[in-house]
Amino acid sequence: MSTVEIDGAELVERFTLKALVESCLVLEEGVASMKDIDLGMMAGAGIIPPPFARADQTGLDVVLERLERAHAEWGESFEPPTVLRRLVAQGRLGTKAGQGFFPYARPDTGWEEGPVKLETRGEVAIAWLDRPPANSISPDVVRALAKAWGAVTDAGDVHALVFASANPMLFCAGADIKAFTQMDADAGRELLEQMHGLLREMERSRIATIAAVNALAFGGGCELAMACDLRIAAESAVFGQPEISLGIIPGFGGTQRLPRLVGEARALEMNLTGEPISAEQAEAYGLANRVVPDHELLDTALAWARKLAGQAPLAVEQIKRVSAAGDLDAGIEAEKEGFAAVFSSEDAREGIGAFLQKRTPKFRGR
Repeated sequence: MSTVEIDGAELVERFTLKALVESCLVLEEGVASMKDIDLGMMAGAGIIPPPFARADQTGLDVVLERLERAHAEWGESFEPPTVLRRLVAQGRLGTKAGQGFFPYARPDTGWEEGPVKLETRGEVAIAWLDRPPANSISPDVVRALAKAWGAVTDAGDVHALVFASANPMLFCAGADIKAFTQMDADAGRELLEQMHGLLREMERSRIATIAAVNALAFGGGCELAMACDLRIAAESAVFGQPEISLGIIPGFGGTQRLPRLVGEARALEMNLTGEPISAEQAEAYGLANRVVPDHELLDTALAWARKLAGQAPLAVEQIKRVSAAGDLDAGIEAEKEGFAAVFSSEDAREGIGAFLQKRTPKFRGR
């Protein structure tokens, strides 16, 4: 190997390690989240994979060893960051361990494929949303969610279910609008009934449900989270009901569950403006139960799940049943009627068409 090749390899190693060190320092100082840092490194510096994702793929224990050597040979600017040492000490070594800077799915046998991957950890299970690029709620996702829920309820030994995203950059960006426009009225109505049936069954079940919201939770993604018993949000999480911008209304319970969580005034504001809110705002409003650093999201959600899984199942079921009282059913029926009315309107066709064509809609009130 020539000297030039050695120097080139060393330069790449220095650059890669230094990029991770600086990214960790930005994270530790609270300047930006892991997601934003990695996105910035990809979009701004062209580093693909970006520092945190690359470290997870390499193995955080391996990266720590390399940094310790670099620190000894190249100086204090390569000192291993505290967050990296902490993650390694916790056994969070990256993709091979199921979690590093980001969490990674390790699905059960038979659940390796499909838009929802089920992973069982004793009395707790994780339903991983994994439909690239945006985990949009589509007919196949609704069927997969129902299948996962059926598997969990049939098992009998799972007492808490966490909904998480296999995509570190978002939770669920909403419904797959294009897929919905390609369905006839009967198919659309059937899908709506199936999703509502699933969410109501979750709310009445003795199985506790937790949404681990890591980033964007818009539209159907926000509605899935609202149907869970608890919502744990990463600092980078963003919640919103943007359906109004398409000329339609929330269709999976957003007009009903949101006011029950945040109050009528806040819910009207979110539903009528379509403006998103941050994780901090969501916690202040009552939409999120806790906000935690991004790299602690899954651990926190699983800790809550294990606690809830240890509660008396009958008591859990009855608390949930009486809390999700019948007036919610009446409200959901009204929402379904309202959704059907606006979805068939000219404004809805204009709003959805404008969205798909990436232009500003022109609504005419009919």
